[in-house]
Amino acid sequence: MDDHGRGSGPRPPDSGEDALDQGTPDPLPYEGVWRFTAPAVDASVPQARHAVRDLLYRQGVPVSDDLVQGLLLIVSELVTNAVRHAALLSPMLAVEVAVGAEWVRVSVEDNHPYRPTALEAAHSETGGRGLLLVREVTREAGGVCDVEHTSSGGKVIWAALPLKPVRVS
Repeated sequence: MDDHGRGSGPRPPDSGEDALDQGTPDPLPYEGVWRFTAPAVDASVPQARHAVRDLLYRQGVPVSDDLVQGLLLIVSELVTNAVRHAALLSPMLAVEVAVGAEWVRVSVEDNHPYRPTALEAAHSETGGRGLLLVREVTREAGGVCDVEHTSSGGKVIWAALPLKPVRVS
């Protein structure tokens, strides 16, 4: 998996001295945007999970274990969908992790133009519930998710979850 992230100290684009005059707060140490690319193959699913998990811990993002597990489940489902349904038209996929002061967003982008919908799967089917699961995990965490078209004609599916204070016992 190629890491095209901005490293350990990402900063938002500099908007000049006006931002300093307005007292814009510095970003927290864990804020930033990281992007990983990978081939649309089965092996990329666990690689994406591990890359996202390692990134969250390496950056010191204040996430609870439950939130991490939810994010990793979302990443697994979205990468699996890209591998299963988009690989023919999109041999590469991208996973992006964006972390703000109060939220974390994961997204998976591919170049396939089809925009999926979360459909109910028959009980006898073993698959087909991935987007339903993503939507439910996101909703339970108090977040939002969506599918958007990209300027290149593909799509990006994303989920943003709020960072909740981690209780220290």
